[in-house]
Amino acid sequence: MNLAQLRQDRTLAHVVPLVVFMVVGAGFGILTGSMESVFRDHEFLPWWRRYPDQWIYPLQTLIAGVVILFWWRHYELNWTTWKVLAGAALGAIGIGLWILPTQIYEWWGLTGETEGWRKALGILPRREGFDPGVFESSGAWWAATVLRFLRAVIVVSLVEELLWRGFLMRFILKPDGDYWKVPFGTFSWKSYLVVTLLVVLIHSPADWAGAFVWGSLTYTCAVWTKSLLACVVMHGVANFLMGWYALAFEKFGLW
Repeated sequence: MNLAQLRQDRTLAHVVPLVVFMVVGAGFGILTGSMESVFRDHEFLPWWRRYPDQWIYPLQTLIAGVVILFWWRHYELNWTTWKVLAGAALGAIGIGLWILPTQIYEWWGLTGETEGWRKALGILPRREGFDPGVFESSGAWWAATVLRFLRAVIVVSLVEELLWRGFLMRFILKPDGDYWKVPFGTFSWKSYLVVTLLVVLIHSPADWAGAFVWGSLTYTCAVWTKSLLACVVMHGVANFLMGWYALAFEKFGLW
């Protein structure tokens, strides 16, 4: 298959971006996994050795973004105002429910790591994670923050919704036939359960409860609006609000 033929493949257009995104992130994460824990406190080392996530995330964003642009012609991102607004509203509701457990942690005045049912529901401090504050320069802080939001709001929203809602919801309903003839947002309990379960499993256990609620709401958005763009907007709004909350309340483990 040559490059032109590859570009015509609608299935690859919806599946490959998320696969590339995850492979790049996981691959570099494995290579540098021990580097961060070992070198973080070594102030004499350059930032890229102490904080590899600060360059892995932008690289991951760039590569996945190029893949998305390569197949851009295949994406059904048609604008309908009420659908986009509905997606934005559901995104705000969904992310509010996602961050509720860690906010409950603060309201209850808990300290340290929790165990048992509290941990299972994500009632945790969520302090350790991506923190642009590791840079002393304001320019570096802004660069890291903008690139992190670009990754979360644009790239993550696209790669995930293209696969989960754009492709997999259809494929599950007609795996042996022409699944692209299945209208976007067609409901079935089977596709709901499979897609939502996979959405849950790609997140860390601390986020499983929030991811289940989120996955259910996003599936609802797809079925209600019949709009892939509404789902992408929902995801983008949610990730923007999560990023803001993480920075404002130092809940860096959320993103």
